[in-house]
Amino acid sequence: VFRGRILARRLVGQETRYEVEVKRPYRHRFPLVAREYLWVANTCGCPQLREGGEYLLMARRHVNHEHTLNRILLQDDGYARPWTPREERLLREAAPHC
Repeated sequence: VFRGRILARRLVGQETRYEVEVKRPYRHRFPLVAREYLWVANTCGCPQLREGGEYLLMARRHVNHEHTLNRILLQDDGYARPWTPREERLLREAAPHC
């Protein structure tokens, strides 16, 4: 789960590749860098992400068996919604307290 701003969008075959500026990672099982590519199947029922918009994104890392493909996927069961300050508050409340 991370907050990101869409920098660019490009259709590549049956998928859309979004260039995303990672604004803030919240929960992640893999390291994120400042800019990532987010891949979405064109058949996905996900909302279209607009350039310049900020979103709260729940995606997963996909690595193929040959380890030649390593990318972040937003799947049908993923999560993408416009980011608001309310999202920040909800994430802080859901985080485990030490």
